[in-house]
Amino acid sequence: MLYLNSQKIPELAGLSFPQRMAVIRSAADKLPVPTKITLNIVKLLVLVPLFLLIARAEGWAIAGYIVLLVLAYPAITRPLTFALCRKNFAAVRRQLFPN
Repeated sequence: MLYLNSQKIPELAGLSFPQRMAVIRSAADKLPVPTKITLNIVKLLVLVPLFLLIARAEGWAIAGYIVLLVLAYPAITRPLTFALCRKNFAAVRRQLFPN
């Protein structure tokens, strides 16, 4: 299942926002290198076309593309990051917050 919000992830239930972010960051750091590279390529595939649209746009279209970028980037990359890191969440949580 894809999660848009870290509050909905069962392995992170009961943690505060900074604690959830620490677990997610640590789990992302433990990803194998090919997975990290794939994730970064996906992020670039989202960013580059939108930045090209912004660069070529004129007037108010620039604002529209910026809004699109601000909405599309996290909507695509966050669920993907959560899905790739989810297998490590429980172990990282036990390591960072043993209680």
